[in-house]
Amino acid sequence: MSHLIYNLQRIQTWDETWCLRFNRAIVNPSIRQAFRLISRLGDGIFWYCLMLWLLVEYQAAALLPVFHMVAAGLVCTVLYKWLKHKTHRPRPYNLNLGISCGIAPLDQFSFPSGHTLHAVAFSVVALAYYPALAWLLLPFTALVAVSRLVLGLHYPSDVLAGIVIGATISGLSLSF
Repeated sequence: MSHLIYNLQRIQTWDETWCLRFNRAIVNPSIRQAFRLISRLGDGIFWYCLMLWLLVEYQAAALLPVFHMVAAGLVCTVLYKWLKHKTHRPRPYNLNLGISCGIAPLDQFSFPSGHTLHAVAFSVVALAYYPALAWLLLPFTALVAVSRLVLGLHYPSDVLAGIVIGATISGLSLSF
């Protein structure tokens, strides 16, 4: 049991150290504004626009991919809200005075990163149908994940959990 507590403390120390390092970037107003924009786009705007564009560009051929993205997104939403409700992990800026909140959060808790989870899930599904969009989706998804750290909203472990959960849900959805 003491080994488990020791390992959890090490993870928490690692999380705080890296959160502080990423969060330092928001002292630069341009960086802060850029990551605020990325975060807001990651709220859903980017993904809704992508789905709308796919429907306009590919019409009926995009119905299945868009439906697939919506279905994966709904499953992700239910799961991440359940996890946040069960874990109640406070956001980094609530526990560490050295971490600044760069933008108002959408909810109270930190684990897992819903923005990252959705960005990964939507990207994996979209890229399964439209691999040529990798030039756009991969960098945007990475920037969404980093934005959560820079803005002081999540620990790295929250973001990593979002990546794993988003990839798992989308990967499983593609196997049906």
